[in-house]
Amino acid sequence: MTFVERLEDRLLSNPRADRVRDVAALTGRSMRSKRGLFRAEGPQNVREAVRLAVAGSSVRDASLPAVDAVYVTREELERHPDIAADLETLESHRGVFLRMVTPEVLGAMTDAVTPQGMLAVCRLPEVTAEAALLDARLVCVLARVQDPGNAGTVVRAADAAGAAAVVFTRGSVDPFNPKAVRSSAGSLFHLPVLTGVDLPSFAAAAREGSLQLLAADGYADTTVDALADAAVLRGLGADDAASPGRERALLEAPTAWLFGNEAQGLTPEERKLADLPVAVPLYGRAESLNVGIAAAVCLYASARAQRRGPGGVVSTVQGGA
Repeated sequence: MTFVERLEDRLLSNPRADRVRDVAALTGRSMRSKRGLFRAEGPQNVREAVRLAVAGSSVRDASLPAVDAVYVTREELERHPDIAADLETLESHRGVFLRMVTPEVLGAMTDAVTPQGMLAVCRLPEVTAEAALLDARLVCVLARVQDPGNAGTVVRAADAAGAAAVVFTRGSVDPFNPKAVRSSAGSLFHLPVLTGVDLPSFAAAAREGSLQLLAADGYADTTVDALADAAVLRGLGADDAASPGRERALLEAPTAWLFGNEAQGLTPEERKLADLPVAVPLYGRAESLNVGIAAAVCLYASARAQRRGPGGVVSTVQGGA
């Protein structure tokens, strides 16, 4: 009997089953917090969740989510043989519940308008600010960001830029909200994501870890371009004291970038916690940038500066910043 046939023997077909209702209830933040679980929907999220489970089947990294259950339709399983192969490996892993489901069951489990054929139920990570900051060179901090799509986009951008962690302060949207998880496209399984963090305490911990705190502020006098130009000149061996546009911050230094609420930006109190406010220059007529785009610009500027070697050449080696 093949793996697919074995799963089909355990087909879950009742959309009103208790297990289906339990998975659907994870749409609510209070239920996610109470049960310590969240939903990761769609092939890319499930792929990364299962890969992490297979790679770390012997020792769990508590700072990253762990798979508790996987539900998949036959059509989607056959469409993604790489995921099917990992699920077959995971089948014998104790504690992971695997079920093939009908499209109707999957639709009842999710709040998505168009369900993507598979989802994983995962355990929330357990990580402290101290652990996330250990040996970190690039960290992304979101203060009171409210939109789940923005939250997931920033997590994805931070992952791509090689950040060590993403931090959500108190009053921010839950990054384990189903929409935020979908927007992260699997990046939640690549780096620690902290929630409910007290910003003043985190700022103090970052400084103790020798990270500077740069605040993205559209009204700042210093621009990310000026910091990037100064970093290039230093990479070329220019005398920093004589470099035009010399700034108080070194973009190549270990950095935590702070981004504010979509509508209000950073409060005066939040800006005061930073070592330097930095603006992303607007060369066209747009009034402002979406927080996800601003985060990508700033994080990549730091990532490039931190990877720049002698002669100004940026290393293309992948890995944490």
